[in-house]
Amino acid sequence: MRNTFRASMALVHTTLGLITGWVLFAIALSGALSVFRQEISLWARPELSVSRPDPLLADTHALDWLSHNAPAANAWYVASANDRSPVVSALWPDAKGTYIQRALDPVTGSPAGIRDTLGGEFFYRFHFELQLPYPWGRLIAAVAALALVVGLVTGIIIHRRIFADFFTFRPSRGQRSWLDMHNLLGVAALPFHLMISLTGAVTLGSLLLPWSTQALYRHDLTASYTELNAALYSRPPSGHPAHLAPVLPMLQEADRRFGGTGLEQIYVFNPSDQNALVTMIAGNNGTVSTASHVITFDGPSGQIIREHIENLPVIGAYTFLYGLHVGRFAPGLTRWLYFLSGLALAAVIGSGMHLWTLKRLRRPHHMGHRIVARMNVGVLMGTPLAFSAFFIANRLLPVTMHHRAHLEVVSVFAVWGAALLYTLLRRPDRSWPELLGGNALSCLLVALLSLPWQSPAIAGVSMTALALSGAFSCAMVRTVRTAR
Repeated sequence: MRNTFRASMALVHTTLGLITGWVLFAIALSGALSVFRQEISLWARPELSVSRPDPLLADTHALDWLSHNAPAANAWYVASANDRSPVVSALWPDAKGTYIQRALDPVTGSPAGIRDTLGGEFFYRFHFELQLPYPWGRLIAAVAALALVVGLVTGIIIHRRIFADFFTFRPSRGQRSWLDMHNLLGVAALPFHLMISLTGAVTLGSLLLPWSTQALYRHDLTASYTELNAALYSRPPSGHPAHLAPVLPMLQEADRRFGGTGLEQIYVFNPSDQNALVTMIAGNNGTVSTASHVITFDGPSGQIIREHIENLPVIGAYTFLYGLHVGRFAPGLTRWLYFLSGLALAAVIGSGMHLWTLKRLRRPHHMGHRIVARMNVGVLMGTPLAFSAFFIANRLLPVTMHHRAHLEVVSVFAVWGAALLYTLLRRPDRSWPELLGGNALSCLLVALLSLPWQSPAIAGVSMTALALSGAFSCAMVRTVRTAR
């Protein structure tokens, strides 16, 4: 540590940024995209984007299809249709225990004719799992979120003129301009940055601080989960086959009791057994907190056997923080603010990483500094290029291709790896404008492949892609002129 408090905080700020910056940049960018995950999922399935049927009927058709096509599964997990997305998303385990996820047509309840894709779910899952197996991806994301909280606080401490500098931007000044942009974007959405990093760390807090759970439950995670989710009632299968009662009356009764919030999720446990349970979780329209009202029906009879409204303050506080982080409650304008603030956070992280290399490359060159400078270009420009590859692959891969959703994800990491390798072999002053141009072209291609824009979701994604294409083009021109 240094001699003064501010100098020590500067060291902490720089060290945390250097260690976690690349991961945080990918997390922030995917988090910004996941704000519109339902709209992206609709964009990714243009064959479904026009239909807007009754959500209860859509859920009924989906559960009927599952009863005929996955009767042996021990559980069905259904994300109900809603106003933002008429698509029903179903998840169930096969005989090998591998989970299958499909989007089901709201009219027929079948996945037939619907392209196999993760849609916006890819960005949502990547945001906190980094496409790594449990618990490693979530643990890395949790540590990165905590590092971001500390980085933001230390950044406020070390910038004595941070709010005054908010009104100062000096273009064409090299390192000074990057610092001005770092300060400006950091202050412009500072409340959001602090909120999103703190709530992100809290929602993954059991991975950061697992010792209380271990002390109380002696590694019995099932007991821990049961007590934290008291509303989810379960019972073992009886071994005697049975059929579910008609599901539409159950859906209608739950919807009436939920008082207009709608249905968020439907869980069916042991669907072909005499002890089948149908659990329905209320939506969170107009509320920040999630999963506060749950109703459980007896599967064969259709009678309510349990209704739970969560009132524990600690669980209410947790669901409030989680709801604040994911922003599902937010109306359209607020979601755009979430999205733009998420992009601003990614830009703050990226500009900080670039500042670190600018300062050190002015000194006698060190091999480590040169590698970091090239990796910076690969991460900061390769990440949006890789994410745009997901959208491009969604349109170019044949609709009926086997393992199509997996190949879309593979395309992301293939492009990302190629970008990193390319930047390691090129000088940064050349790779910066080249990858900026590549991002501009890829975003333009996303918009062109989306034609015709026959729905608000497709038009929204396409217009955003065009705006990003223009931003990347302007940045490329600026970079080329500065290099001259």
